[in-house]
Amino acid sequence: MMTKQQAIKTMIGLLIAVLLFHLSIITQIIPFTIVWAGKINTVDEMRIFETISILVNLLLLILFLLKGNFIKHKISHKVLNGILWFFLVAFILNTVGNLFAKTMFERWVFTPLTLLSALLIWVIIRNKKNIENS
Repeated sequence: MMTKQQAIKTMIGLLIAVLLFHLSIITQIIPFTIVWAGKINTVDEMRIFETISILVNLLLLILFLLKGNFIKHKISHKVLNGILWFFLVAFILNTVGNLFAKTMFERWVFTPLTLLSALLIWVIIRNKKNIENS
């Protein structure tokens, strides 16, 4: 069974990879037509969507750095867990949405990625009596 700390480190690695992917899209190294369910029509729309995505992923990265105590803080782990519960639900909904995406790339790459992210968040926030609040 994966520990919370292993799940946190895995999420940090995934988020860094996802951020690099989104930076590749915003710099147009990767075509934007393969993301956002193929619904983005212009470069301006892509910049808006990708900027939001990058900011959300940066927020998540910071949350996991805090949760893993890689950054010193005084934020309650209950508060961090509460925010992560929101993201757990978001990743579950995103997984379902990716199943119906127009592009094969989203269906075959992002569906497993968002499902894995949801499972990792569950490992991190699940409440077991014998696991400390780290």
